[in-house]
Amino acid sequence: MTVRTTRRAFLSAATMMAAALAATACGSPQDTATGGGDNAAPVKVGLVYSQSGALASYGKQYIEGFKAGLDFATQGTGKVGDRKIELTEVDDAGDPAKAVSAAKDLIGKGTKIIAGSTASGVALQVAPIAAQNKVLFISGPAATDAVTGANKYTFRSGRQSYQDVVTAKSFIGDPTGKKVVVFAQDGAFGDANEAAVKAVIGSAGATVSSVRAPASATEFTPFASQIKAAKPDLLFVAWAGTTAPAMWQTLDQQGVLSSTTVVTGLDIRASWPTFGAAGAKISFLSHYFDGASDTEASKALKAKVNTIDLFHPDGFAAAQMVVRAAQEGGDDVDKMVTALEGWSFDGVKGKMTIRAADHALLQPMFQAKLTGSGTAFTATAQKSLTGDETAPPAVAMKG
Repeated sequence: MTVRTTRRAFLSAATMMAAALAATACGSPQDTATGGGDNAAPVKVGLVYSQSGALASYGKQYIEGFKAGLDFATQGTGKVGDRKIELTEVDDAGDPAKAVSAAKDLIGKGTKIIAGSTASGVALQVAPIAAQNKVLFISGPAATDAVTGANKYTFRSGRQSYQDVVTAKSFIGDPTGKKVVVFAQDGAFGDANEAAVKAVIGSAGATVSSVRAPASATEFTPFASQIKAAKPDLLFVAWAGTTAPAMWQTLDQQGVLSSTTVVTGLDIRASWPTFGAAGAKISFLSHYFDGASDTEASKALKAKVNTIDLFHPDGFAAAQMVVRAAQEGGDDVDKMVTALEGWSFDGVKGKMTIRAADHALLQPMFQAKLTGSGTAFTATAQKSLTGDETAPPAVAMKG
């Protein structure tokens, strides 16, 4: 809601009536949307995300967060004014072709708001469809930086890779003259992480090199030796897959974890046991974990899902953005875009701001530590970085 300051003046009865009527147009999701449209027709929202496939666990968190956020943003009514928000959920299974097909089908049925995109590859294919058809697209957990500034109709409800790497940089203070090593698997995933570290930390004055391993590697002692020989001030680890426990155990046994600051991303809770005894020796950059914040939104989310996980906040924020867009824009998508650009709101993580120039979502990020053993681990926040501190550089809007 926009907070309005009333003038300290005596109002005539007629003026007071006018002021009261004007106030009813402000802010509450239960008030009539201001952008026009059929007040009786539902607001159609298509949620295209991974219900199955490799990122199904991410998708599950996203949709749980979305429904909790919708309840929060509409004060339990599921409506904007008298209009019910009607959700249609479609599984893209992480396949861009399926996502594009689903988005086109939804648009053909009159849907003007599409949200979801668990996978980066999906988001990058759906974004152009939104621009071509002039519908609102709010990408979800997809972290690729390329979603930011994709076009005027595309927004994001999650963080982007740049914000992850800036959080990693915060562990070593001023990077000038520091040595940073990226340890990653060969392939696109490793390439992207190495490039991001060079762009963010390298450009700030650090010397960045890498130690790369085949994705099929099962013996990690030679790579641990290379890392120790490099004597980095920061080791950034980007690793995915079933070999992670063996990799972390080897780095620990070879003394890598005790010889330098080791940073990696904190994934969903189910992955925490893969760190084993090494977990307590690692510094984690975190998008979110249960207990990272104490906001009204986080309390509302926790009441719905019990334990908040990594991508619940992305769904929650998406719902807040959908309600804002429908409330202010009605059925006019351009008015929805205007309503979201520059908007600041209180999300699960804290203050969130949609940068008008390129639709980057400025948001807090966290430094975290893990404690525990076996399958019982607890994450605690060491430091919270503000949205301004983790803001990616502004990019030109592409479309």
